[in-house]
Amino acid sequence: MTRPFLAALCLMWAGSSFANESRPNILFFFADDQRYDTLSCAGHPVVQTPNIDALAEKGVRFSNAHVTTAVCWVSRAVVFTGQWARSHVQRNAVPKVKPDAVTTLYPLQLRKAGYRTGHFGKWHFMGPADFKPEEQFDAFEQIGRNPYIKTLPDGTKRHETDIVCDRGISFLKEQSKDKPFCLQLSFNAAHAEDGDKRPGIGHYPWPSSTDGMYEDRSIPPPRLGASNIFEAHPQFLKDSINRERFFWGYDTPEKYETNVRAYYRMISGIDKGIARVLAVLEQTGLADNTIVVYSADNGYYLGDRGFQGKWSHYEESLRVPMVIYDPRLSKERRGKVLDELVLNVDLPATFLDWAKAERPASYQGRSIATLLDGSGGDKPWRSHFFCEHLDLAPTLTWEGIRDSRYVYARYFDQQPAYEFLHDLQKDPDELTNVASDPAHAAALTKMRELCDAEMSARGGAMPPLEQRGPGKQGKGRGKKK
Repeated sequence: MTRPFLAALCLMWAGSSFANESRPNILFFFADDQRYDTLSCAGHPVVQTPNIDALAEKGVRFSNAHVTTAVCWVSRAVVFTGQWARSHVQRNAVPKVKPDAVTTLYPLQLRKAGYRTGHFGKWHFMGPADFKPEEQFDAFEQIGRNPYIKTLPDGTKRHETDIVCDRGISFLKEQSKDKPFCLQLSFNAAHAEDGDKRPGIGHYPWPSSTDGMYEDRSIPPPRLGASNIFEAHPQFLKDSINRERFFWGYDTPEKYETNVRAYYRMISGIDKGIARVLAVLEQTGLADNTIVVYSADNGYYLGDRGFQGKWSHYEESLRVPMVIYDPRLSKERRGKVLDELVLNVDLPATFLDWAKAERPASYQGRSIATLLDGSGGDKPWRSHFFCEHLDLAPTLTWEGIRDSRYVYARYFDQQPAYEFLHDLQKDPDELTNVASDPAHAAALTKMRELCDAEMSARGGAMPPLEQRGPGKQGKGRGKKK
C-alpha cells in the first residue's frame, strides 16, 4: 500500500497549486506516549513506519517539535484550547480547564467557519463539570483503552487503533466534497495498559496487523540507561512515578526487550491504520485538498535515565514527532526537515490559519503555515519556549525554559525550590546540572528571569499547593514494590 500511496502523493503535488482558493480539509493523527525518534524517517534503527515516512517524504518533518506540558490530559487541553496550561487551568482545581477556555476550542472555531468536524479515539480532556465533549464536534466517539482489544457485538475482537481508524474511514465516506472537514483521530497507542503489567502483549497490547514484527531484531538497551545517570538525580526524582513505572516494565533486560518490542509494534500498528485511512481519503476524491498532520501528545523515556513515562523536564519527555503533508506546497518545499522550535500549542492556530477562520485572542501559539510554505511571516520564529508541569504535585510540578543553548527547570513545590540548568552545547544529553556552577551564574540568572517573564505572561506563579484542589497528586513511590 505504501508505494501506490507515495505515487499518488507525487501526482497530487504535481497537479496542484498553493494559490488554490478552496479551503483545505485537515486530517490530524494524534498518537500517545510516542518518543520523537521512533519513526523510521527520523532514523530509528528498528521501528518501521513507511506510511508516515511517505508523508514526510512529500511533506515536512519538524525535528525540533515539543509539547509545553508532557502529560496526555494536559497536552490535549493545550491543543484544543490553544493555551498553555498555566493560562487555561482552574487554579483551585488543577488540572481542570477553565469554563471560558472551552468556549473557543479549535473544533468550535472551525464549525463556525463552515467545517464539518469529527473526533474519534482518546479524549482525556478535563473540562468543567458541565462540559459535554460530544457537543464540540459534528461527529464524536470516545474510544479508550482498558482494554485495548475489544470484543465487538458479533463476538470478534478488534484493537482500539483499528476501531479508531474504522470510525475515521466511515466519516470520510460520508463526507461531502462541497464542505471542508477537520477530522482528529486520537490513538491511545502507544500508551501502556497500566492495569496489566504482564510483559509484552499484556502491558503493550499491539494490533494483530503487527503480529511477529521485530521478533528477528535485537532491541538495544536504553542509551542513557547507566545506573550512574539515575543515581545523579535528586532524591525526589528518584522516588517519583518516573521511577515507579520503570519497575513496571523495564527493570530486567528480558522485560525491557519484550516491552520495547511490543511498544514498537503499537507504533507500527498506528502506521498501518493510517495507511487504511489515507487509502479511503484518496478513493473518496478528498486527498488532493487535505492537509495531513501527525504528532503525539508527549514523549516517553523508554528506560532512559532509569525512568519510564514522561512528566519531567528532559528531552525524552518533552520532544515529539511532527510531520505535516500539505498537497498544495510547491515541489521545492517538499521533503524538508525543519529544525525550528514548534510546539503543540501552535497546532490550533495553524488549523485556523489554513481554514481562513477567525483566531481567538486567547490563542497563544503561532501558525506553522509560514514555516511550511517558506514565507517566514512578519517576525522571526521563536528562539525559546516556556514549558511546565502543574500536577502530580509536589514531586513533578515544575516550570522552565528551553532555548538553543540552555534548558532551565525549577521544581517549585520542593522545599526549597530545586533548579536544573543544562548546557546543551557542552552536554546535549542533559546529564550534568550546572545550576550551582559559578561559571554558569550569568546564564542561570538570565534563564530565571526569562522563565519569570514567560510565566507572568501566562498568569503568573501557581498558588500554594493546598489551594490548588485535589487534582492529580504525585506520590513518592519510586522504590520497587
